[in-house]
Amino acid sequence: MKDILGQAIHDHYYKKPGHKLWINNQYGPKEEMPVDIYFRGEDDMPDIEWLALNECRGEVLDIGAGAGGHALLLQERGFDTSALDISALAAGVMTARGVNKVITADIFKYQEQKYDTLLMLMNGIGLTGSLLSLQSFLQHAKQLLKEGGQLLFDSSDIAYLYEGKLPDNGKYYGEIQYRYQYNWQKTDWFPWLYIDEKTLTGIATEAGYNLEVLLEDEFKQYLVRLTLK
Repeated sequence: MKDILGQAIHDHYYKKPGHKLWINNQYGPKEEMPVDIYFRGEDDMPDIEWLALNECRGEVLDIGAGAGGHALLLQERGFDTSALDISALAAGVMTARGVNKVITADIFKYQEQKYDTLLMLMNGIGLTGSLLSLQSFLQHAKQLLKEGGQLLFDSSDIAYLYEGKLPDNGKYYGEIQYRYQYNWQKTDWFPWLYIDEKTLTGIATEAGYNLEVLLEDEFKQYLVRLTLK
């Protein structure tokens, strides 16, 4: 797939002539994704991200790290932090911004080291794409966690998008298809997952994790900590 998000992050950092980054979805009109959201500082981060950063401990792996904003803040606080992204362009920007440990890899295949905290923010768990793939990821994450380690991520219940009429097609309503569009180029459609707390609790429990909800807001966005039983 074309690395359109990485290109947008790269162009924004190096102040190249700007194009808008759009996200096409299958439930409504396309939406602009402001690229500077990946570069925001601590003062501009929502409460969920603040709390997640405050709950980090030990060696941290920031998964889907984008432009490295969270990794840089953790580094400043003295955490041994590695930032992982599948995009080589995003990884290059993170290195240029001063992230000490940058890993360019597919998280589903990565198993080089174990960590105390696996961090996935901005609905980073969405990269699993489906409930089935989430189950596989939670098994894979066990190989990346030290004893007593934790997985921190946020997601949200998007039932509101369907205005009370959830689709009756046998598919979980939080499994969405997206496509990035930037500088006249488009990615293929790709799956992205939003998961409600109840469904997540069932999957996490079955996978052998304890789940703790650390924060939930009025928009049904929430932050959870998973630890192995």
